[in-house]
Amino acid sequence: MNLKELQEQKEGPCFERKSIMMEPKALAVPLVAFANADGGTIAVGINDAGEIEGINGHERQVNELLRVPFYFCKPTVKVDFEYVSCKDRKGSPNRVLVLNVRQSQNVHATQADEVFYRVGDKSKRLTFDERMQLLYDKGDRFYEDTPVAGATTDDLDLKLVKAYTKRIGYSKPPLTYLRENNGFLMEVQGLEKVSVVAVLLFGKAPQNYFPRARVRFIRYEGTDEKTGAQMNVIKDVSFEGTILEMVRKAIAFVSTQIKEHTYLGKGGLFVTDSEYPEFVRQEIIVNAVAHRDYSIKGTDIQIKMFDGRLVVESPGTLPGLVRLNTMRKVHFSRNPKIAAFLKDYGFVKEFGEGVDRMCKELKESGLPDPEYQVESFMLRCTVKAADVGSVRSLAEQTTLTPRGPSGPESGPESGPESILQKSLASLRSRDLSKAELAVALGHKSISGKLKLRIRQMLDSGLIEWTLPDKPNSRLQKYRLTAKGRGLLGKS
Repeated sequence: MNLKELQEQKEGPCFERKSIMMEPKALAVPLVAFANADGGTIAVGINDAGEIEGINGHERQVNELLRVPFYFCKPTVKVDFEYVSCKDRKGSPNRVLVLNVRQSQNVHATQADEVFYRVGDKSKRLTFDERMQLLYDKGDRFYEDTPVAGATTDDLDLKLVKAYTKRIGYSKPPLTYLRENNGFLMEVQGLEKVSVVAVLLFGKAPQNYFPRARVRFIRYEGTDEKTGAQMNVIKDVSFEGTILEMVRKAIAFVSTQIKEHTYLGKGGLFVTDSEYPEFVRQEIIVNAVAHRDYSIKGTDIQIKMFDGRLVVESPGTLPGLVRLNTMRKVHFSRNPKIAAFLKDYGFVKEFGEGVDRMCKELKESGLPDPEYQVESFMLRCTVKAADVGSVRSLAEQTTLTPRGPSGPESGPESGPESILQKSLASLRSRDLSKAELAVALGHKSISGKLKLRIRQMLDSGLIEWTLPDKPNSRLQKYRLTAKGRGLLGKS
């Protein structure tokens, strides 16, 4: 800020003026408050009315004020300072001391062990609960590491632990893994305690301890959320279980609720135009589950679908140094162990890339960036839908019949329409395994091309597994969905 701005700027979340005659230890309050919030600037030598008192002649006082970040703040607050030359209210040459307080990832307190946070133009002293919440948000402590009162190892499903250790290549018994890794089990006053993250990842019934640790899907008719006599909820489904179960169920269910248009494009490959790119709708759900504040027990994650937009609301504000304008570049995990677990299961590719990749995929689809809002203790993400109707009209202009060197291709599957018809018609009367489907289509073996076609039909919602919870079972078969039967009926 220049001198005029220092005089005229209204005091607020990131700016305050102080007299040079202030008690040095009193400076610790705004220093701590700014560091705990978004950082800020303190102009010393200008009174509340904007009159320049200056600091010349008060060198000992200035020296005491510069010592405050080190001697009256715990831990030390990082401050950059500079002097701005000016004329004071008497017209004499003088200076103003400008302290630029850096935003901190730690929680700072005064010498009296009081924690302050900047709210508007005031430095608010936090209660014990608010202080603990700030510790979780900053990552000084992680709620996922907190012991769960009353929980024992009997509340954990060791089969789930074994499945995970097998996935990450850990060969020791499940209980050994829990006791030796990530603080899943801990000793408190000679007793073995189970952590929050252990219950959420491996619990037999996590909702027994965290009733609102669930994902709720709500479909509204129209574009607005109405209540009372005008309530417009047309679908309301909740998903419970472990973190992995909730993620899988929610992603799968949302995929059944969006508008899609499936058609055969060039080369005989299925093309599906969707309201929301697959990665985007998966990422906003995974982010909500991975980064929600599980210490907030009064509400759940809510996925709200309206005409034209998808909204995901997750309990908790932005954690650490993440802010609305830095979300694409700054990464901070409120629940690092949950995030690492989901990464091991393939739901997180690289830490910190999710929001940036969502923006890129939405741009490729001609859609705006996701909109994020923080209201009270909720983080809301809104994604606008593509108009699949307009996409469909373009798709219908696509040439469907691929051509060989001398005209249309011939053979048992002489065109994309035949490929689709034969694939679906083979499943009309009965469910088929992958090998049985290969025979029905005239293939000698299960080729890579057949696997790709099955994957495309699954992703398009034309067929489904008969054993959806066991995708790799040797007894797995495929059957037509209502969508597949409808498309077969039109062919």
